[in-house]
Amino acid sequence: MGSRLRQQRRGKGGSTYEAKHKGIKASYNNVDEKQAKEKINGQVIDLVKESGRNAILALVKFEDNSTNYVIAAEGLAVGQRLEFGKKAEIGIGNVLPLTDIPEGCPVFNLELVPGDGGKMAKGTGVYALLVNKDRKVAHVKMPSGKTKLFNPASRATIGCSAGGGRPDKPRVKAGNMFHFMAAKSRHYPRLRGVAMNASDHPFGGSQHHAGKSKSTSRNAPPGRKVGSIASKRTGRKKKN
Repeated sequence: MGSRLRQQRRGKGGSTYEAKHKGIKASYNNVDEKQAKEKINGQVIDLVKESGRNAILALVKFEDNSTNYVIAAEGLAVGQRLEFGKKAEIGIGNVLPLTDIPEGCPVFNLELVPGDGGKMAKGTGVYALLVNKDRKVAHVKMPSGKTKLFNPASRATIGCSAGGGRPDKPRVKAGNMFHFMAAKSRHYPRLRGVAMNASDHPFGGSQHHAGKSKSTSRNAPPGRKVGSIASKRTGRKKKN
């Protein structure tokens, strides 16, 4: 009898796949009640690298002595003053609504819905560009190159997320990659289906290719659900 497929072994989790660390909640939702002041000041008191998160976090102490974590901007330093709110200055690390940010300004940690604390462009070294805006919608060019529409009341952080260049460091050897993946509770190494025997995987066998269409139904059984699940398109893309 062949071995179970990877998605069958995954099941509900287990030591190989389960998340072992609880992350730090990095958002600035706790300053919502203070937005009536139009602006609130804070000071960076520490920079933190959290396990399980690639972005660098900044611990900010606000005027009322409350503290919260935010995603740090490139160039942020301990002791630096930050401003949150509609009347905040256009400066690195400050948080403003898109409607108050000038066009062409780089931003990161954008809110999809005003008040959600930031959902988009949060990885290390990434930023989005505010292309143009009006009273109803703001056009933002995302790191992927796609232009996305946002509510002008959604907030964003000025600048670029800290930690740029992190993926450029080579792993050099498989051991480093193993420990890197283990820290993130990811299975490694990941064996290709075409490298398996025919009894172990639908793509397995001596011919070293799928042997059949990789497109698979969304409702396929677990022993067959491999390849491109419910693919929208197949074949090579045409060159422009």
